[in-house]
Amino acid sequence: MAINNTTSTSTSHMSGTGSTQQPSSSLAPGRRPVDSEEAKSWFEAMARAWGNALDQQASRVTELSQELSNGGDQPSTMTVLTAESLKMQFLANNASTANNSVGQALETLGKKE
Repeated sequence: MAINNTTSTSTSHMSGTGSTQQPSSSLAPGRRPVDSEEAKSWFEAMARAWGNALDQQASRVTELSQELSNGGDQPSTMTVLTAESLKMQFLANNASTANNSVGQALETLGKKE
């Protein structure tokens, strides 16, 4: 499962089922789905997809930080770094909320059986 730059965990951008899911052209450049070799369940795939999105955003923040430390301390660069850092925070909060909510739902389902 891949996560675009939104908070949605919907799989409407994929076709197929199970490990045969293929990304459609709506995936952002540099993004890829989590395959069955990386995750054994849809919950693990969701968690790994969030992790991939967070890794990519962290790389962006790191690049901008390095640009600033190398003398690129233009106001526009600082503004973009601030925006990208806030985006990282937004993604991290939503990843945590999604994983906790789904985990609690699975726990509840497990107790009912």
